[in-house]
Amino acid sequence: MRIGAHVSSSGSIDKAVDRVMEIGAEAVQMFASGPTNWHIKDHPQKDRDAYKAKAKEHGIGPTFFHGVYLINLGSPNPELRAKGVQSLIGYQQVAATLDGAGTIFHVGSHKGHGFETIVPQVVKHLTEVLEAAPPGPSLIIENSAGMGNSIGASFAEIGTLIKALGSDRVKVCLDTQHSFANGYNVATKVGLNAAMDEFDREIGLKKLVAVHANDSKCPLLGGLDRHANIGEGHIGLAGFENIMRHPAFKDVPFLLEVPGFDNNGPDKKNVDILKSMRDR
Repeated sequence: MRIGAHVSSSGSIDKAVDRVMEIGAEAVQMFASGPTNWHIKDHPQKDRDAYKAKAKEHGIGPTFFHGVYLINLGSPNPELRAKGVQSLIGYQQVAATLDGAGTIFHVGSHKGHGFETIVPQVVKHLTEVLEAAPPGPSLIIENSAGMGNSIGASFAEIGTLIKALGSDRVKVCLDTQHSFANGYNVATKVGLNAAMDEFDREIGLKKLVAVHANDSKCPLLGGLDRHANIGEGHIGLAGFENIMRHPAFKDVPFLLEVPGFDNNGPDKKNVDILKSMRDR
């Protein structure tokens, strides 16, 4: 189990490795563009080469990208859906140049039309991404917190999409805060066991390639996407002790997306908390 963090890639993409190392993290998540921008930044070859060299030298990895927040493959707007497809393809192309593990993304919202109604549409667009993107990086669906009409809050919905796609390249990232907000009580041993049994039944543990390790400002079943520092939310330190010890996560990288104790994003204190739990 490696402890990683979401960091900025501003300046040049290789600086993401520097920022991860500054906080003692071991794996990387970053955007390839602004989080609310369709335009993917041009990363010069020298910067990509520098990224790979630094990551190799210091044993940093795996590398994940997080898709932009604008993506909504469940939208009734065909132009918006097309932009989402192109963004995911572009992200996968960048990931491939860095030997990245893939792109973690939210599918979007069905806008009140119902999940079953939009399944064919979502599957069609994800198939387009798989066909056009390089074969190496995985396309990684993240579970949502259940806000509004979001797609993929339940493991059953994600499982439905994965089964329909039938591709080994489609994987899953489990966000602890989103799971908790949607009613999976990952803070207790009983609740965590039940959640991971359901995950295995609906999706399959072999599909789990990343965990977004976030405590929750939102109470159980609150349905809001509100991250807290490890130990400062409703999951709590005891909850994360349970999570870190669960066999489902033994070889899965944990990626912090927390506000930071100084409100500057993932920091050494959050990294050290998870490392201390892992290393006991």
